[in-house]
Amino acid sequence: MAFDFATPVARRHPSGGRPPDGPSDWPSDWPSQKWHRYGDEVLPMWVADMDFVSPPAVLEALHARVDHGVFGYGLVPDSLRETLCAWSERHYGWRIEPDWQLWLPGVVPALHLASLALTEPGDGVLTVTPIYPPFLRVAERTGRTPQQAAMAEPAAPGEPWRLDLAALEAAITPRTRLLLWCHPHNPTGRVWTRDELAGLAELVARHDLFVVSDELHCDLLLDQGARHVPLAAAFPELASRTLTLWAPSKTFNLAGLTTACAVVPDPALRRRFAAVAKGLTPDGNVLGLVAAEAAYAEGEPWRQALLEVLRGHRRSLSERVARWPGVAMSAPESTYLAWLDLRGAPSLKGEASPRQALLQCAGVALSDGADFGTPGFARLNFGTTAIQLEAALGRLDAVLCG
Repeated sequence: MAFDFATPVARRHPSGGRPPDGPSDWPSDWPSQKWHRYGDEVLPMWVADMDFVSPPAVLEALHARVDHGVFGYGLVPDSLRETLCAWSERHYGWRIEPDWQLWLPGVVPALHLASLALTEPGDGVLTVTPIYPPFLRVAERTGRTPQQAAMAEPAAPGEPWRLDLAALEAAITPRTRLLLWCHPHNPTGRVWTRDELAGLAELVARHDLFVVSDELHCDLLLDQGARHVPLAAAFPELASRTLTLWAPSKTFNLAGLTTACAVVPDPALRRRFAAVAKGLTPDGNVLGLVAAEAAYAEGEPWRQALLEVLRGHRRSLSERVARWPGVAMSAPESTYLAWLDLRGAPSLKGEASPRQALLQCAGVALSDGADFGTPGFARLNFGTTAIQLEAALGRLDAVLCG
């Protein structure tokens, strides 16, 4: 089946009007964080939100549910639980059970719920930097102590970021109780090696830590033949202390439907987490649950086609970065996100925020590395059409090649 990843979809309508090439019945506006935050003249390459139409199977399932016309409080259907079990066994080689699943309105709420459920006020919540910005706010928002350890930067341009186990252990104190882990890693795109994960597992067990493993990008491994292995599956000894977070949101472009799943094998841990979630999270999003089941049941052909597109975009971006003096990038092994080191760019010398300078001078919005705990970097979202990617790269050329 052919899928269209080439035709731009109008997501921002200048002056509230219809796009010139859009259908006659196109609505005047659908507000989008990505496309409306910075105004009509800026090309948004920041938030992790792709510009592709979601899989046809998902759209068909949503149309059928909308046609029913009643949107009362829903339940997580057994068929969805079984579908996720089948997906996990087929794609990760991990046999999970339906009752291990706790469906939630997103991964970010799950991070906060885990902190409340598994730690006490003042306990340490640890993560590595750079990291997806909400990780850095969990401890403060839940009355815990934030703790951070820096990853090892690439030894040379183009080489990968590495997990620095010595730095991670040095950041642990007697009050540390929870590690917020990202696997694969956002923003660097790293797929952790077995040795890195083995070192992490030993450290976690020795210091008696709980782990929340955010595996949101695990279905977007870009290297041919790569296969994701969940942390709790790779190291069964960690299963009793690990919450694994999955969602169809990034893979199938369903972020606005706010549906995710915590997979918790240990019954006691599951009860603790579920008890805290009561009253703090709403019941399941009835449309999000429908979309999730359709994505996991029928979305594989679309996912495979998407991966081919993203591989091509990664290649184009790598070639472009090589032409930008002083700019470095370790090609992401997963995700549709690129982590750019802009500290050496001559055209940005003296700029306090390279991301802000590119926004003003190039009209391209990136995510600021400072928000990830690493100033001088920026994250670029290449999950868009080739036309839109080329337009943004052309604008960046004008500044970074100068």
